[in-house]
Amino acid sequence: MSVGEKIIQINIEEQMKSAYIDYSMSVIVSRALPDVRDGLKPVHRRVLYGMNELGVFSNRAYKKSARIVGEVLGKYHPHGDSSVYYAMVRMAQNWSLRYPLIDGQGNYGSVDGDSPAAMRYTEARLAKIAEVTLSDLDKNTVDFQPNFDESLGEPTVLPTRIPTLLINGASGIAVGMATNMPPHNLTDVIKATKAYISNNDISIEELIDIVKAPDFPTGGIIYGTEGAKEAFRTGRGKVVMRSKSHIELSSNGREKIIITEIPYLVNKAELIMKVAELVNEKKVDGISNINDESDRNGMRIVIDVKKDAISNVVLNKLYKFTPLQSSFSINNIALVKGRPKLLNLHELISNFVDHRHEVVTRRTQFELEQAEKKAHILKGLIVAIDHLDQVIKLIRGSKTPQEAKDGLISNFELDELQAKAILDMRLQKLTGLERDKLFASYEEISKLIDSLKEILASKEIRMGIICDELDEANTTFGDERKSEIVLSSSEFNPEDFYADDEMVITISKMGYIKRTPLVDFRTQSRGGVGSKGSSTRDEDHIEHMFVCTMHNTILLFTQGGRCHWLKVYEIPEGTKASKGRAIQNVINIESNDPIKAYINVKTLKDEDYINNHFIVMCTKQGVIKKTSLEAYSRPRQNGVNAISIRENDELLEARLTNGSDDIMMAVRTGKAIRFNETKLRSMGRTASGVRGITLGENNDQVVGMICVSPDSNENILVVSESGYGKVSKLEDYRITNRGGKGVKTLNVTDKTGVLVAIKSTIDSDDLMILTSAGVAIRLPISDIRITGRNAQGVKLINLRNEDSIASVDVVPSSEVEEELKENNDEATSIAGAALIEETVIETSEVEDISSDNNIEIVDDAEVIEETNVVETPEEEDDSSDNNDEDNSINGQQTLDFGF
Repeated sequence: MSVGEKIIQINIEEQMKSAYIDYSMSVIVSRALPDVRDGLKPVHRRVLYGMNELGVFSNRAYKKSARIVGEVLGKYHPHGDSSVYYAMVRMAQNWSLRYPLIDGQGNYGSVDGDSPAAMRYTEARLAKIAEVTLSDLDKNTVDFQPNFDESLGEPTVLPTRIPTLLINGASGIAVGMATNMPPHNLTDVIKATKAYISNNDISIEELIDIVKAPDFPTGGIIYGTEGAKEAFRTGRGKVVMRSKSHIELSSNGREKIIITEIPYLVNKAELIMKVAELVNEKKVDGISNINDESDRNGMRIVIDVKKDAISNVVLNKLYKFTPLQSSFSINNIALVKGRPKLLNLHELISNFVDHRHEVVTRRTQFELEQAEKKAHILKGLIVAIDHLDQVIKLIRGSKTPQEAKDGLISNFELDELQAKAILDMRLQKLTGLERDKLFASYEEISKLIDSLKEILASKEIRMGIICDELDEANTTFGDERKSEIVLSSSEFNPEDFYADDEMVITISKMGYIKRTPLVDFRTQSRGGVGSKGSSTRDEDHIEHMFVCTMHNTILLFTQGGRCHWLKVYEIPEGTKASKGRAIQNVINIESNDPIKAYINVKTLKDEDYINNHFIVMCTKQGVIKKTSLEAYSRPRQNGVNAISIRENDELLEARLTNGSDDIMMAVRTGKAIRFNETKLRSMGRTASGVRGITLGENNDQVVGMICVSPDSNENILVVSESGYGKVSKLEDYRITNRGGKGVKTLNVTDKTGVLVAIKSTIDSDDLMILTSAGVAIRLPISDIRITGRNAQGVKLINLRNEDSIASVDVVPSSEVEEELKENNDEATSIAGAALIEETVIETSEVEDISSDNNIEIVDDAEVIEETNVVETPEEEDDSSDNNDEDNSINGQQTLDFGF
């Protein structure tokens, strides 16, 4: 250690952190990322500026690349010569840049991946479009900074007139981040920029309508636009690219696949080798030969297809296994005010316009200063000419130039610059013609000064100048798109392929689901025995049935409290007697978590709709919960938790409400409670809920919940386990607070069995009932008389043996077909004669009959027994009802009702 030196103890961890941060920031700011204003990295900017200083313009002779590289290395970019040369080479390759900035002469490589010749062999000059990026550089439009040795200055950014970052893109890997920006069409970008200038609040969607997708220099096909739109919106996305191809027929009658354009950044030679490898490895069949016939006129890759092969099948396999289809991952990171930032399309354009506005402002200010200096000199010359004799006399009488200058300043109120200009003025300026020119020049410069001041005073005028310069650039360099845009199959709306027809959705106890057109169902009268509607296993039965349309979205709620989404057209269609498909094969649902409830919504994309509607759920133990529909508007493949289910409980119902409906809950013992939805506060998606009704004894549980508008004309339908049911008015149930025991809704006896369902109906509805054996019946609600709350009801369906009600649903009535009307008249006449031939078919036998046999199930046309309504004493909270009885229906009709 030398004398006077000492060792300073430092923390190596802190030193490593500091050194690494300095290094990473140097890479980010000074090497890898482009500036959002001119779209250039430092090396590219220095190459263009160096060529500008050398005077290698587009209208001059080429210069050796080594000379240009030496200029840049020696003055601005103290790094390896290869880094500068290869950056310059890339700016000259028309398959790398959409609009090359350098005009190269010599071997600059090829799309096959060939390396360029050494820089001593190649020559270059600025492309004309590069001169547009450098224009006005000498008018104080941008800031300059010292070069690496502070001997010269270099621009911190170029005053480009066109959005270079968007039209040419950029790629680079920094420390901890990277950028990968695709090129775009100049005409599209300029149109979008002008649209932004016209309306700074323009939405990204409106900009996307102008700049629909990237435009690659190698052409090809952009397969689908969703990835590009996502990148325009967020700054990140993925664009799928395909080669452009067509099928030709050779002279021997065999087909050929001709590839004329390939995806961006794909090496053509490696592509051909990849195809050959796949053919040799037997991974792609149907190809007999592949040949590269590309020349200076364009690309042409010829793939000969075997005689027995299908060209389109072969091409699709090549798309799958080779770079003929590849993707470009977009990551729009650029430097904004020296900091890296992820940018969307709106931000990219706005930053360029802000930069361009600053350039125009500084250029105008510079021109104004120069014009004012010139006008000042002209004004002094005019003063001299107006007093020409005195000026000449003063000059001739002065012993020295300084004395003459001082005399001019003192006698004619001139400054030093004006006096110097007068002394430097040539004698020819004193002629009459030159004097006239002098006055004209002063008048012209005065007008220019007024114009420049007007520009500086109005931002609108400055923006108009920017638009005019963009139009000029578009006229000079604008061209048609090279990359064709084709929508991918995933971007076609599946709803466009399906009519919005009404469908009946059925879900069985064991989890089989299907959809069947509603028109396949036929109507019977009350008390019929129904017809075989769905083939199920012996231990299975239909549990859910509801009506919707093909374009609807179904929210499925499982017993365990999870919500799944399913489009109706995604549900497999089945015949009336088919079992359907296991729901696990349709949605991602666990086998031990069956579907318990559903909600049918028209759309989940209407913000106003989803924010003003709610989902109300109840469980078997009387828990109820309300959550905004918005919480369920973002479908997920595996579903989401809809409610936290407590121990020994399960989800029973889920209903869609508008925030002001009345809610009714019914229990097995025949009681129901009614309270307004406003008594129930909205909760989060995973909340467990609050008490909705107090259960009775003897294992009581909730059997159903309905939500009705307080002003609706809907009635309340209840159905018992043994097939009894009745309709009563909504106003018969008084409104109470939630959590009470409720009032009687059905007189439960051994004959009726416990309550199994509660529904809201109108007279024009039909009632559909399914039994555990899979037998279905559909009858008009209008056939059921309206009775009081305390009645037992009437028999809705005759149950065989130990059969019981499995599912009850209310569906809209439909018009009966002409064929149905004829059958209905015929059946009515037969029933009126009280003679119908009895066909006895056991339930177990019916379940084994194929739907193809089309066998009609017919039972005795018995007269439905009268049900005597017996009043019972009211329990707490109940109000008395009048005795009522239901009239029997004679002339029973039984029609073929398929399910």
